[in-house]
Amino acid sequence: MGDARTVVVDGIRQVYRIAGEGPVCLVHSGGPGVHPEYLRLPKLERDLTMVYMDPVGCGDSDLLPDGDYSVSRYGRFAEAVLDDIGAPTGYFLGHSHGGFVALQFGLDHPDRLDGLILYDTAPAHGRDEREAATEGMAAFVQRWADRPEAVEAGRMWDAVNASRTMEIADDESFGRYMNGIMPAYFADYRRTLERVGDLAVAVTHDPNRLPALWDVRDRLGTIKVPALLIVGTYDFICPPRLAYEMRAGMPDARLCELGQSGHFGHIEQADEFASAVLDFVHDHAMGNRE
Repeated sequence: MGDARTVVVDGIRQVYRIAGEGPVCLVHSGGPGVHPEYLRLPKLERDLTMVYMDPVGCGDSDLLPDGDYSVSRYGRFAEAVLDDIGAPTGYFLGHSHGGFVALQFGLDHPDRLDGLILYDTAPAHGRDEREAATEGMAAFVQRWADRPEAVEAGRMWDAVNASRTMEIADDESFGRYMNGIMPAYFADYRRTLERVGDLAVAVTHDPNRLPALWDVRDRLGTIKVPALLIVGTYDFICPPRLAYEMRAGMPDARLCELGQSGHFGHIEQADEFASAVLDFVHDHAMGNRE
């Protein structure tokens, strides 16, 4: 990956890195607060200029002093990156929380988009979605009830999200929590761990981060740019039904369900993930040419 570049917006540093050649594709990782290294996509760098952002509040980018990490504000930093590299438009690949940002970008800045790649994400974030994820975690634990790491993932999720007996107070506790629940993000954590090695993520906890409820379900029909939705069958936190609901509500959307993946299909089914993205970009390019 290329050297870190920086663009400054209202005195806040937004860091990003570029790899590959071809049409521009912004990449916004999930979290929030999870560092973006887990979302490196070398199979796409062969055909696309991948612009990997460190979302503000994590990685090498600055924290926001006022704690206002609204979804639209993340989009403003993404637009500044497009400006900084001199790209009038680009694709926007957003994973999980990054998909919130991509959807919002499609509403706020449609003229800057060639297409949206909405990866294991949702059209809303609030208590209902958190409760649904808790149900998904319970189903995961039941599926792997004989695996201690699955039982521990369920215990840690409950301690933070349901019983609230564990507090996220700093980077250390946030990292312990995220890596403790990591098995739930995969269709088969052990198999993936054996194949690729370490799956731990680095994190940043900003104690000033304000709650940011968000919901664009009633606006999906106004997003006119082409969209690709990718979802893992075993994704507990952004389950497939949400992707199907988004596809039904958007005028120009296709869906790829990865049957042997959870929340990290780009790791569990890397070839299928890359093919879905590149086919989408190719079809869009051919359509423009016609």
